[in-house]
Amino acid sequence: MAVYVVRHAKAGDRDTWEGSDRLRPLSKPGWLQAEGLAERFKGVAMQAILSSPYLRCIQTVEPLARQQGLRVEQEKGLAEGAGGASLRRLAQRFQGKNATFCTHGDVIDELLVGLAADGLVPRSRLGAEKGSTWVLEETDGRITGAQHIPAP
Repeated sequence: MAVYVVRHAKAGDRDTWEGSDRLRPLSKPGWLQAEGLAERFKGVAMQAILSSPYLRCIQTVEPLARQQGLRVEQEKGLAEGAGGASLRRLAQRFQGKNATFCTHGDVIDELLVGLAADGLVPRSRLGAEKGSTWVLEETDGRITGAQHIPAP
C-alpha cells in the first residue's frame, strides 16, 4: 500500500490573482492535469483522499475523488507552511491503505529533504512540478521508499 502525494496542478498566476490566495483556482491547463491524474490512477483503489484546504488543491483531486466514489477531506496538515513532518505524520495514520494527499510545493520540498537525509531519495531527484506525484512506499508505518511520477 502507498501514499500518493500530489502537488496541486497549475493554478492562476499568484501575482495577478486579486483575491485570497486560498481561493486561487486551477487554470485550464490545471484542470487538464487534474483529469489526467484521475485517469492515471484509475486502477488504484484509494481508501482516502485528503487535501490542503486551498481551493487549487481541492480542485486537483476532485476528479480522482469522483472516480473513486470518495469525498475530498480537507486537512490543515497539508496547507502551505505545514511542513514535511506533518506529511509524515499523516502518512502514518494511513498505514496499510492507499491514500492520496494533495499539498503544496513547500510541504513536498521539506518532505523530500527529509527523505534524502534518510537515504530514501537521491538529492539529485528532489523536486516536484505542479501536478506531479510522489508515491511513498510504507512498511509498518514507516516510509521505506519514494518514487516520482511526472505530471500528466
